[in-house]
Amino acid sequence: MKIYRIGELTRRIKSLLEEGFPSIWVEGEISEYTRHRSGHHYFTLKDADSVLPCVMWRGQANSLAFTPQPGMQVQVHGRVTVYEKGGRYQFEAWEIRLSGEGELMAAFERLKAKLAAEGLFDSERKKPIPKFPWRIGLVTSGTGAAIRDLVSVSHRRNPAVELILAPVRVQGEGAAEEIAQAIEMFNRYSDVDLLIVGRGGGSMEDLWSFNEEAVARAIYQSDLPVISAVGHEVDYSIADMAADLRAPTPSAAAEIAVPDAGELLRGLENARSRAKTSLTNLLLNYKERLQWAQRSRAFHRPQELFRENSQRLDEYRRRMETASAGSVERLRNRIVSLNSSLRALDPMGVLKRGYSVCRKLPEEVVISDSSSLHRGDNLSITFAKGSAISRVVKVEEGRLLF
Repeated sequence: MKIYRIGELTRRIKSLLEEGFPSIWVEGEISEYTRHRSGHHYFTLKDADSVLPCVMWRGQANSLAFTPQPGMQVQVHGRVTVYEKGGRYQFEAWEIRLSGEGELMAAFERLKAKLAAEGLFDSERKKPIPKFPWRIGLVTSGTGAAIRDLVSVSHRRNPAVELILAPVRVQGEGAAEEIAQAIEMFNRYSDVDLLIVGRGGGSMEDLWSFNEEAVARAIYQSDLPVISAVGHEVDYSIADMAADLRAPTPSAAAEIAVPDAGELLRGLENARSRAKTSLTNLLLNYKERLQWAQRSRAFHRPQELFRENSQRLDEYRRRMETASAGSVERLRNRIVSLNSSLRALDPMGVLKRGYSVCRKLPEEVVISDSSSLHRGDNLSITFAKGSAISRVVKVEEGRLLF
């Protein structure tokens, strides 16, 4: 009977498993996922019956087109192996893909709903794109078709616009983090007017880095305006929704961002032509007015015009003086008439003609009727000059006796 040592048995099991399952695909739901600081990825796949511990070494993880998350239904390509020190079997993953396009869309919709609820796509916060940028930051691959299109279109439209590239990976493990870091770097250090973030076309998995939360948040937090240009016209990414403006392709982004120098020059030429025409018309108008003035009588005989106006002024002055003299005479006559009326109404004038004013004492009531008096009443009599006190001796109708 052969007796195995633990290590020997483990190696035999390892050999049997690895030779029996050298390359297979497994499918399940990710229940745990950890990215170790070494770069290796550790996760667990499960289904209704069992769980399978998995490892993905750093070299293979760098080619991932998306960031695996718990709850994702995935298909994993690799082999069964045994971790001898722990005495347990595990699955060594070489490739991970989502279980069909439906799972990708489900992940897309989950993140879209989450970020929309936080306001990352609100139109009110989107910044305007500058009309005349001089420096544009590009966040894309340094070797792909996107950068060639961006440079070609930009230089064709306006060679004076400067392009500054931050080369990043646009797919695979860590691509989303590189894109987000490049956006943050431009905001911190670079003097640019706006950013274009994007890549050329590809499958949904190829474009997945632009559906990552890290990229969406970096775009949302950017102080610089961001144009997103991901894939082809039919492709629509989370980055497109978070950006200030979406361009259907990288070429279209350059068309939008870079003003056409030829068009600007034509606009300036049109403005110059309009200004010249306006100035010419203005000068012609002034010339016509000057010619009219030169033909006028006043221009040729200014002294005569001055004498005529001076004579007219003298005539106005004489009229004013005559009118003033008449008004003064009428006022003088009116004053004389009023004085005569006042003198006629003056009671002292009546007294001077021999009349007097009789008042009953002590009330000093003016007496106009003798029937209001009685014998013995005291009276005050006022004359034109002086007054006297008397007493009623007898009252007769129509006259008094003192």
